[in-house]
Amino acid sequence: MKQGKQHTWQTAFMKSIPILCSYLFVGMAYGMTMENAGFHWYYSLLISITVYTGAFQFVLITLLSSGASILTIALTALLMNSRQSFYALTFLDEFKRMGKKKLYMIHTMTDETYAVNCSLDEKESDRHGVMFGVAILSKSYWVIAAVIGGMLGQLIPFD
Repeated sequence: MKQGKQHTWQTAFMKSIPILCSYLFVGMAYGMTMENAGFHWYYSLLISITVYTGAFQFVLITLLSSGASILTIALTALLMNSRQSFYALTFLDEFKRMGKKKLYMIHTMTDETYAVNCSLDEKESDRHGVMFGVAILSKSYWVIAAVIGGMLGQLIPFD
């Protein structure tokens, strides 16, 4: 790996450590709750890859378990996650300059990644690279934790 890219990933990892600490436990709790509701670990994987919004994912368990309509699920998701739109608006110009990465950056905008992005030095030589690295790492932390939680949920049943 080139020295510049290695520095970018190291910086992204260091900046994302607080996210790792929180996502590890909350993501595992989500996976365990999914398993307890009758959804195996691979549902946690699929939902975490596509939806990626912790609070709504917990609500989604109840919605799926109760047979809620697609319209109800979509409206609930829209209402619960509308604040992320405002987060993304503050970075829209930067995301546009990131080219093909723009859509991924919008998809992975969470409270946590927003906070990290706001804390980055605007004069950082590879600011966009660090932002993208934090986004990739954060989503990876969540997905992996959800899968681990789902697998643990199979081993540790709730009564």
